[in-house]
Amino acid sequence: MLCFILLIFKWSGYWPFMPSPHPAVLEFEKMVADREKYRKELEEWVKYSWRWAVSDKYRFIFRVQASVLRGIREFLDSRGFVEVLSPVIGPVTDPGIRGAKQATINFYGAEYKVMSSAILYKQYMAASLGKIYFVSPNVRLEPLDSIYTGRHLVEFYQVDIEMYKASYIDAMDLAEDLVSYVVRYIQDLHGKELEEKLGRTLPEFKRPFKRYTHREAVEFVNKLGCRNPPKEELLWECEKLMSAHHDSPFFVYDYPLGSRGFYDREDPERPGILRDFDMLYPEGFGEAVSGAEREYEPERLVARIRGGGEDPAKYSWFLQMAKELYPLQTAGFGIGVERLTRYLCGLRALWEARPYPKVAGIVGGP
Repeated sequence: MLCFILLIFKWSGYWPFMPSPHPAVLEFEKMVADREKYRKELEEWVKYSWRWAVSDKYRFIFRVQASVLRGIREFLDSRGFVEVLSPVIGPVTDPGIRGAKQATINFYGAEYKVMSSAILYKQYMAASLGKIYFVSPNVRLEPLDSIYTGRHLVEFYQVDIEMYKASYIDAMDLAEDLVSYVVRYIQDLHGKELEEKLGRTLPEFKRPFKRYTHREAVEFVNKLGCRNPPKEELLWECEKLMSAHHDSPFFVYDYPLGSRGFYDREDPERPGILRDFDMLYPEGFGEAVSGAEREYEPERLVARIRGGGEDPAKYSWFLQMAKELYPLQTAGFGIGVERLTRYLCGLRALWEARPYPKVAGIVGGP
C-alpha cells in the first residue's frame, strides 16, 4: 500500500517531500502482498522461534535490545527518575487500546484484567515518588488482521514514564531527549556491528524534532493522497506514509476529544482538544511514543468514562484515589521496547524484535 501511494505521487509530479522508507519497511510490504504465503511463513516463524533465535543475527539483535534497556535506565536515572515495580493484573486496565481486547482472569471469584498498559498505576506512583518509570509487560488481544501491519504483538514490553506536576510539553521534551540519548548510546556501543551485521546506519537527527498539531498532520497526509478523517487518530497507512517523509522523529499533538482514552486531559481553554501527543520514528517505521497530560478533575473523569461507554464503578479505586490525592496532576508517556528495537536494527516487523513472539491468531510454539 505504501509503495502504491508513493508511486502515484511520483508519476503525478506531486512530490512535496522526498520519501525515504527504510528497505526493511518496503520488504515487509512485499511480504504481505501475498497474505496466504505470508501467514504460513509467520506461523513457522512463531511456532519454531528457537531455530532463528540462536542465529548470529538475532543473538546480536537481542544484545542490542539489552543495551537499549540499559541506556533508557541510565538516562532516566540521571534525570532523577525512580524505577518501580509495575502491576501485572488488576481490576481494570487501560481501556484506550485502539481495537484490541483485554485479557481476563478469575481472581478468586472476581474478574481481573491482565495489564494492557499500566497507565492508571503510573499516576499512583508519580504521586508517591514524583518522577517514576516502569519496565512493564503488556498483553493486548489484537485483531486478527494486525499480523499484516508488522507493528503489533499480543505480548510486548514498554517503558512507562510519569511525572508529577508536569505538562505534556514537559513530557514531549523528555521523550525527545530520551530517544536522542538512546540512539546515540546504541550508535556509540554497536554502530560498527549494526552496519556490518544488519546493514543499518543510524541517521543523525535534526533537533528540535518537528511538531505538528493533529490538524496539520491530517492536512499533511491528505495532500499525499491518504484520506484521514479529521476527528480520528492517524490511520496506520497514513502514519506510515508521513513517517516515510521524515528523516528524524517528529511529534503529532493535540488530538481531538474522543480519539484517546478518558485519562488524557481535555484542554480547558480549547474544548474538544486533548493535551496529548505521539512521537513517530522516521523512515516509515511509525509510532514510537504516546503520551499526555492526565485528566485530574474527578467529575470530568466520571463524565469521560461514561462518554466512552463504560461504567465508572469499574474504576472505583482510581476515582477514589483521584479525590483523595486531588489535584493529581501528572503527565507522561510510554515507549515500546520492541518498536524501538525494530527501528534501531532496521527490522521488517516486531516479530523480529523479541524472542518467543506472540501475534494475533497464531497459537503453538513457545
